[in-house]
Amino acid sequence: MVFLRRIFRAFQYRDFRIMWLGACVSTIGTFVQQFAQSWLVYDLTKDPFYLGLDLFLGQLPFMLFSLVGGVFADRLDRKKMLLCSQVIQMVCAFALALLFFLHVVKVWHILTLSFLVGVGQSFGGPAYSALLPTLVGPEDLANAISMNSIQFNLARIIGPTIGGLAYTALGATWCFTLNGISYLAVIVSLVVIKVKFVPAKTQNSVMKSMHEGIRFIREREGLTALVVLAFCTTLFGFSLSGFLPVIVRTIFHKGPETYELLLVCSGAGSICGALIVAAMERLKGQGRIALMTLSGLGLATAGFAFSRWLPLSCVLIFLSGMMVMASASLMISLVQLIVADSMRGRVMSVYNLAFRAGIPLGALVMGKMIPWWGVSKAVSGFGLALVGVAVYFFIVLKNTGTFRKLA
Repeated sequence: MVFLRRIFRAFQYRDFRIMWLGACVSTIGTFVQQFAQSWLVYDLTKDPFYLGLDLFLGQLPFMLFSLVGGVFADRLDRKKMLLCSQVIQMVCAFALALLFFLHVVKVWHILTLSFLVGVGQSFGGPAYSALLPTLVGPEDLANAISMNSIQFNLARIIGPTIGGLAYTALGATWCFTLNGISYLAVIVSLVVIKVKFVPAKTQNSVMKSMHEGIRFIREREGLTALVVLAFCTTLFGFSLSGFLPVIVRTIFHKGPETYELLLVCSGAGSICGALIVAAMERLKGQGRIALMTLSGLGLATAGFAFSRWLPLSCVLIFLSGMMVMASASLMISLVQLIVADSMRGRVMSVYNLAFRAGIPLGALVMGKMIPWWGVSKAVSGFGLALVGVAVYFFIVLKNTGTFRKLA
């Protein structure tokens, strides 16, 4: 009982419990829509290019506007900013449901709405990242971040399951409608919670405020290293799941059921990794643990690339999912502990941009490497590169103030 209380200790805070539940319901709705939207785009176009374009347009606003969103998260009421973001995304979901119900939906409608949802997320993301630490005490921040990771991974498993059932039984219209309804959970939670943050008044321009955030990262020991590590983690460590269909078909010569099995193993590992971090008290040497976890992720990825025995591959992808989530949770909690609250929105926008930018870039590079090297060598190369990054930071930063700050 005491162990369980330690794992879930962030839930002792009323506002965090409410926000967690609202975010979990909304994220489930997002995955329900993603399931139906992918099928709809392909049904309308019969061209896989538009699937990639839809994903790209959904990510593009984050790349363009998240730094500006970070500035606004430090200048404006974060709760109201997040409310506006959720309303934008809810309207887009209901608009797509209406277009499909009326049988007038075109692919350009979907692409446009994906871009608008991305715009909402690019401002809502920094606001949410900055809001989360204000809901718990500093000693429970790492636990709260782990709990937040758990809700995302639970939604990643539950959402597509509900999406598949709703799509088969009720049709795509209800998938989009359910997502629209799910945003009400976040909106209600935001209305109910009490946020202590009061934005400081400033006459600085948006560009000057952005420069202040970047300068803060450069001057504060440990932050630059964490931003670089975040980028390298997603660049080399997140590409495996995107190319699982290639491994399933070319190495195991199996069908979708094996792909689903490996995804479930990865998701289960992610939840376990988040639970392990949640159970940890704030440790001395947390930076070292993060680097060791990254090394383990790289080795598990390399081992998975050359495995030809499915049970071993299931174990290795479980371990990689666990270490992905553990390392990500450890690093983001270190960032949140280092940063000042007045700079939190800007710093988190830069960190999140680095974290997310590595995913499409890594996928693009690996997509080019696979035809040259083969999928096993390409995936293992990425895994060993991640080990090299972790070892580099451990050796170079070992005796510096930066490493002590990471610890």
